[in-house]
Amino acid sequence: MTEAHELFAAHQETLDRAVTATRTREYYSAYNESPSPRVYGDTAAADGQAAFGAWLGTTFPLDTPGASGTVATDKSPFGIELEVSYPRVAPSGVDDLMRAAAAGIKAFRDAGPAARAGVCLEILHRLHGRIFELANAVQHTSGQAFVMAFQAGGAHALDRALEAVAYSYDEMTRVPETAIWEKPGKGEPLRMEKTFTAVPRGLALVIGCNTFPTWNSWPGLFASLACGNPVVVKPHPGAVLPLALTVQVAREVLVETGFDPNLVALAAEDPADGLAAVLAVRPEVKLVDFTGSSKFGEWLEENARQATVFTEKAGVNTVVIDSTDSFRGLCTNLAFSFSLYTGQMCTAPQNVYLPADGIETDEGHKSVSEVAQGIGAAFDKLLGDDKRAVELLGGVVNDGVLSRLEASGGRGTVYVSSRAVHHPAYDGAVVRTPTLIGLSAEDADVYENECFGPVAYLIETSGTEQSVGLFRTTVHEHGAMTASVYSTSPDVIAQMRDAALDVGVALSENLTDGVFVNQSAAFSDFHGTGANPAAKASYTDTAYVASRFRFVQSRRHV
Repeated sequence: MTEAHELFAAHQETLDRAVTATRTREYYSAYNESPSPRVYGDTAAADGQAAFGAWLGTTFPLDTPGASGTVATDKSPFGIELEVSYPRVAPSGVDDLMRAAAAGIKAFRDAGPAARAGVCLEILHRLHGRIFELANAVQHTSGQAFVMAFQAGGAHALDRALEAVAYSYDEMTRVPETAIWEKPGKGEPLRMEKTFTAVPRGLALVIGCNTFPTWNSWPGLFASLACGNPVVVKPHPGAVLPLALTVQVAREVLVETGFDPNLVALAAEDPADGLAAVLAVRPEVKLVDFTGSSKFGEWLEENARQATVFTEKAGVNTVVIDSTDSFRGLCTNLAFSFSLYTGQMCTAPQNVYLPADGIETDEGHKSVSEVAQGIGAAFDKLLGDDKRAVELLGGVVNDGVLSRLEASGGRGTVYVSSRAVHHPAYDGAVVRTPTLIGLSAEDADVYENECFGPVAYLIETSGTEQSVGLFRTTVHEHGAMTASVYSTSPDVIAQMRDAALDVGVALSENLTDGVFVNQSAAFSDFHGTGANPAAKASYTDTAYVASRFRFVQSRRHV
């Protein structure tokens, strides 16, 4: 049996560097994002693909307390049959699951922050060792293209998880484990010894999403586990395999370090079971992490009253265009942002506000239609070749995205139409390019709703002042994960910065190079703010981890 403190010592340098990075906000990554053989070895890609392929059509080897029978619900947007079966947790089995998950909490609590961090760091280390297998699993359940699945679903997700562990460890060790308290007085001072213990809140529930099953689930999972909370992982029915692999590795490490493996458990469901709603209101559940629709996120916030609920929901991401000194860079950057993963990102821009009489650029005055043509030309360059396009677009994750795309042209002017793309490697893949639709400021009933997927709106306003005003109103009322502005005017930039602070959303300014508004870097960029309706939490700040434990003290005379 490996001692957890030995694992902490083995990984302490990584943890220390991660903690430092959260304070300096400088570039740091512990896990290389390039799937190159020069980084991971000549056989890593083939080995990972073979490991993924070996799961297809099998029963995944996990023991889940309370499970009865199996379910096979994963669905590949690329059209291949997955048919992996998992232990099914029906509502009737939840009592057993709750009891088993809670059984090991005392020993895990008493091990202390360093031992728990060691366990978490070893889990991440082993997941990194299976990064190509995980990337294939993410690709074929989410629809991300392979490189994106490797980066966002693998290396970047690992970085976000490490960030959560770093914040958790830093916050728990901010207070000393013991202290001598001495109060001066007449004669001998009063002296006491005090002990401070970081105590977990209770069971944690992580509700996974279809589009980013690891990137969105791992921060909450590892923050809760590092703080001593058992974690029940309820994956999205369409993307179970990436989280099943995660739970498998976690349980292996827990067993090897002498802890109860049921501290991390997978709760796969039949979609008809509505298991997330059943689990979320259990009195044992004290923490809930959720990414998904506003409807269910708001239901959790209203009904899971016994728990602290961290939600990331729908939002309306906005771009304000006033002017630019790089029209080509603006068009290319926006086209890439609209296209990446077919716009199926909570950070993807949707609403582009610009004056109806056009904008000033380095190429002269551009009308609204000329801006649309510029973005359309950038689409053609990025997506004109199908073989190249699929590596940016990936696959459409579900029928809801297709339905919204097909209905989107019912209002406004269609500047750029969506088209079907044939995937050269997967005949059954569903791939679509983005559409760009022109609206006016009066069409608020359309653009004030999130149209998740490859739909972008070019919205004509009376001028930049109205554009900024609409940005304020929309984000205040409906939320946003990202915002962007293009302007050569310092006054306009200042207005947007002020508006972004008022409505609590991250702002990107004049992105015309290789950074895009829908990308965020662990240890430097905060993902979400918790300050507008789109999210109640941020990946990752101290508020994200501090609610996952409480300090409990004891004291005695010495």
